[in-house]
Amino acid sequence: MNTLAQSWSDGGPGPWMLFFPLVWALVVVGVVTLLRRTVWRGRGVARQVGAAYTEKSPVAVLGRRFAAGEIDEEEYWQRVSVLEEHFGGAAKERSS
Repeated sequence: MNTLAQSWSDGGPGPWMLFFPLVWALVVVGVVTLLRRTVWRGRGVARQVGAAYTEKSPVAVLGRRFAAGEIDEEEYWQRVSVLEEHFGGAAKERSS
């Protein structure tokens, strides 16, 4: 009877047959690791940095303080107008 893992003396591949799936598994793990460190690396980081930037922008901070009731509407609009004077339309675009 011929089996898949025959011994070397019978002319079959022997126990080395089990080594090749391990090699292919290591190759796949290596390729996935390489892709995660190079190609896929920037995608998640860009979203996190973008979210952190918008949360810390002056208009977002003012909006959060206004929503929490720390400042009233008059003070909110006054500070937003000061930001528009210093930074142009950028403050208005971020708040929309």
